[in-house]
Amino acid sequence: MKLTSPAFDEGGDIPAKYTCDGEDISPPLEIHAVPPEAVALALVMDDPDAPGSTFDHWLVWNISPDVGSIPEDTEPEGVQGRTDFGRLGYGGPCPPSGTHTYRFKLYALDQTLDLQQGATKDELREAMEGHTVETHVLSADYSRG
Repeated sequence: MKLTSPAFDEGGDIPAKYTCDGEDISPPLEIHAVPPEAVALALVMDDPDAPGSTFDHWLVWNISPDVGSIPEDTEPEGVQGRTDFGRLGYGGPCPPSGTHTYRFKLYALDQTLDLQQGATKDELREAMEGHTVETHVLSADYSRG
């Protein structure tokens, strides 16, 4: 399984358009080679370089494994979790300063998750425990002065 973006390369730079310095819209993502045993997908975007602890920017689960792409400025059909911005939906990179690495983590799951909208990443992680078939991480950087 692989997650890519036509907007940036693995290990490259996220364009400002997808950050708080631009339009703050989600980047286009493409999903490849989902394992046949996957019943659902989960997507987590976070910033492990945030001051204090990892900052969650996007949480969505119960995405159909048949989804081949997530177009720019759209939310995939699924259940939205609560980000560390305190809301549902995508929140783009917005580091206080310096360069931060952002991880788009895709999980193939062997079942849909019985988890309510607005759940946190910790609740999502607990619900996925023992049900993850495969994972892939797409990482890219964003810098602010």
